[in-house]
Amino acid sequence: MSSFFSKFAMLCCDGTTGRNKVDVDREIYTSVTKEAEEAIQKIEDKFATYWPRNIIILFGPPGGGKGTVAPNMEKLLNTPQLSTGDMLRAAVAQKTEIGLKAQEVMKAGGLVSDDIVIGIIRDRIKENDCKLGFILDGFPRTLSQAKALDELLREEGARVTKVIALTVPDEVLEERICGRWIHKSSGRSYHVKFAPPKSMEVDEHGKPIPESMKDDETGEDLMQRPDDTPESLVKRLEGYYTETLPILDHYESYGIVKRVNANQSQGGVWDEVDNALKR
Repeated sequence: MSSFFSKFAMLCCDGTTGRNKVDVDREIYTSVTKEAEEAIQKIEDKFATYWPRNIIILFGPPGGGKGTVAPNMEKLLNTPQLSTGDMLRAAVAQKTEIGLKAQEVMKAGGLVSDDIVIGIIRDRIKENDCKLGFILDGFPRTLSQAKALDELLREEGARVTKVIALTVPDEVLEERICGRWIHKSSGRSYHVKFAPPKSMEVDEHGKPIPESMKDDETGEDLMQRPDDTPESLVKRLEGYYTETLPILDHYESYGIVKRVNANQSQGGVWDEVDNALKR
């Protein structure tokens, strides 16, 4: 701060330049802001060099609320949320070596292998915004992927530091998911219980009449995704529990799994997540 006060004194005593107070204030602000940014950068560099990265896996069933929780975690921790889908699309668009391999597989109608996904993650977490840590969303999906991730992190002396698992009863998930309707061209989302369109009408059983489901802004028809049905949800949940439970058991032995009751208000969910993230 001594440099700040010396500059402040010089500027205040400089009566020969004819500069007005606004100019002086602007110069002081610019100087102090630059010094503050440099100080923050030094602290971040020290953390990136001497402290382990904060690497978090966010788990949750379809309709569990990950889309609401993840952005708040990003903001709190100042670390990016990494979605395998987003990373894959970015790698293909940037024509990276691993992205080109993935593109070949997808063009042939195949599934992208674990090796390719791990390669994409390896490239992505080298970027500057991941130096203090990152949040993995949608990966790993299987125990073999979890072990491959562990090996990748072990190469740099890092490890998964926390696993946040959102839990919601199946019957609540069905209500959340099967009540969703969307406006295809804009992506606007509605829910028959929590955010119904103004046009919605119900039949004698209290079910929405499909022909009445219209977008509030355009009046165009709304639609339901093919997998937002009870039958599809059962299959999705079977896959989730079959693949996810072994992963949670794997990390449970390290004492880093924190389960969060996501069947409550958004504020209540976030309070639990916030507590789970603390050491």
